[in-house]
Amino acid sequence: MSTCKTGAQSKVYAYHSNAHSSLIIGAGPAGLMAAASFAHLTAIPSASPLSVRIIDKRSTKIFSGQADGLQCRSLEIFDSLGFADRAWKEANHMIEICMWNPDATGIIQRSDRIPDTIVGLSRFQQIVLQQGRIERFFLDNIQKYSGGAIKVERAILPTSLQIGGERVKVTVRKLTEEEATPPQATTGSKSDVTDGLFRSNLVGDDYEDKNITDAKGGEEEVINAKFVIGCDGARSWTRRALGPEFELQGEATDFIWGVMDIIPITDFPDIRMRCAIHSANDGSLMVIPRENRLVRLYIQLKEVTPDASGRADRSKITPELIFGAAQKILRPYKIDYEYCDWWTAYQIGQRISPSFSHPSNKVFLAGDAVHTHSPKAGQGMNVAMQDSFNLAWKVGLVAKGICHPRILDTYQSERRRVAQDLIEFDHKFSRLFSGRPAKDVMDAEGVSMAEFKDAFLKGNLFASGLSVDYGPSSLVVKSGDPGELGDRSGRSRNLEGVRRITVEEFEVKQSLAKGLPVGMRFNSFKVLNQACARPWHFQERLKADGRFRIVLFAGDILDQAQKQRVEVFCDKLSSSNGFMRRATPEGSKIDSVIEVLTIHSAKRTETELLRDFPDILHPFDPHTGWDYNKVFVDDESYHEGFGDAYKNYGVDKEKGCVVAVRPDQYVGWVGELEDFKQLQEYFEGIFLV
Repeated sequence: MSTCKTGAQSKVYAYHSNAHSSLIIGAGPAGLMAAASFAHLTAIPSASPLSVRIIDKRSTKIFSGQADGLQCRSLEIFDSLGFADRAWKEANHMIEICMWNPDATGIIQRSDRIPDTIVGLSRFQQIVLQQGRIERFFLDNIQKYSGGAIKVERAILPTSLQIGGERVKVTVRKLTEEEATPPQATTGSKSDVTDGLFRSNLVGDDYEDKNITDAKGGEEEVINAKFVIGCDGARSWTRRALGPEFELQGEATDFIWGVMDIIPITDFPDIRMRCAIHSANDGSLMVIPRENRLVRLYIQLKEVTPDASGRADRSKITPELIFGAAQKILRPYKIDYEYCDWWTAYQIGQRISPSFSHPSNKVFLAGDAVHTHSPKAGQGMNVAMQDSFNLAWKVGLVAKGICHPRILDTYQSERRRVAQDLIEFDHKFSRLFSGRPAKDVMDAEGVSMAEFKDAFLKGNLFASGLSVDYGPSSLVVKSGDPGELGDRSGRSRNLEGVRRITVEEFEVKQSLAKGLPVGMRFNSFKVLNQACARPWHFQERLKADGRFRIVLFAGDILDQAQKQRVEVFCDKLSSSNGFMRRATPEGSKIDSVIEVLTIHSAKRTETELLRDFPDILHPFDPHTGWDYNKVFVDDESYHEGFGDAYKNYGVDKEKGCVVAVRPDQYVGWVGELEDFKQLQEYFEGIFLV
């Protein structure tokens, strides 16, 4: 049993004997993503319904500042949860990046324009929107899908954690309003607004909680949970409670940057474009145009340097100093402001924890709790949310008794590798951005602007979140060494349930759907509903409701030989002793845990849903009739063109194939229609059938 205690004596002690499914510590974007994911799992039938609590030590959500960039993958996830449209409508859309560099005389000039998002990469492009609005969307979504059962409990401080047996015991304390309010600076100037320094890495680990004292003990409670997810930021209490072996490892640089959200008054021509600006001698600046006329400026502070301890004196950092640096960088252009919404400063550094989960797989860490880096690549909130999106469905399905606990091992192996890639990318990118531009090819100490542009272009794919490629595991059947392609932590890994496949065998399987790489997210192209001809982006049908999917590319269903192949596959799929029936709780609908979706390539107008497709592909319900929303066709639409899905997915239009998709939209397995035994083995390794 491991134990950690902090905090005060209690006034009242309450003990809950029944264990909750999960306790989430921290209600920022990562914690809210986990809570929303759990809320969407409630429809999955189970003898063990989910009971989830989420606590946060702050008395309110974020209202200004903090993160603002939303990348393609995050928007795809929001869409699977049902609120991408809200973010898309409110946000400012990032279309183009302008690069500004000094000319031979040292005056900044626009040197290049590139698309902000790689063209054709996703149906979404990068947008920017204040974190407080994103948190509001999450809160509304959680309320809607949990029916009010999951709600953020604020001003709650965890004080001790014990791991033992089947439960994790967390003691928490109710904070006073004073304790739950973070300390913030005031400047006595026109920028006398809330700042984010209390969250910055320029202050000590205890600064954010300096208002919390042992003398102010409040009501205390013990929460029993099967699982605990720590989403409580870079100074994570949960991480500290797990012990020193979870501490972040890495390094800080001497580069200090300030951030300001202002409504600018300026003659700089690209103030409503995302800009990367290198001045000759005054440092660098990034311009991020925001919603509601706001603009975020990331400003290098060359006048501020760390002391002997490696940390800069934050008392010297004011909005006036930050903005003065911006004015110097932008010369000869002028910039001023009357309204500042928020400001902060930070020291560039990259740190990562060796472990994202306790060896018991009872306590997990996500987001800034296990990896920190500079914010200029717009990755902090995005990767944090994607961490908990990867984790929550696994925890939820294990807690419900549906999936085997070994799938929890894949969180560490999948997400730590992503975080390590992010750390390496940010290490290079932040130094290129903060370096002085090279004066010529002989200037070895300066940064080559050509190299910077190349890093920016390559970084766009990484920053989109769409280059994530998970290695072989119980959830991903592909070739390669699971350890070598795992989390890079050196931690020993449970390889139970990992199906070994040779490089040659995998190449044959992958060639069936070249546009759907195993281990990567299921890309999206337009298809038509067979029954009503409505066009859909196929990814829209992959909702984040905890269900696995079998996507049957049925090929030319009007060809008799191909139709027979489909019928044989479907007979096995609907068999009473097949994995689908055995994975489905008794008395539940056949698609309640694993849903089958079909895309065929015959002409829509020559095909009939009830005549040409086996019942398992459009299940019948005695109360609502046939399901008309599971069979799609790769054909021309009346108003939205031709998605050419088979071509884009790299699937043969005659023969088709079968693809297994995880609840988080990642491809887990690809095979022929005749490979039913392998498909069954895949699911039997995941489900407690």
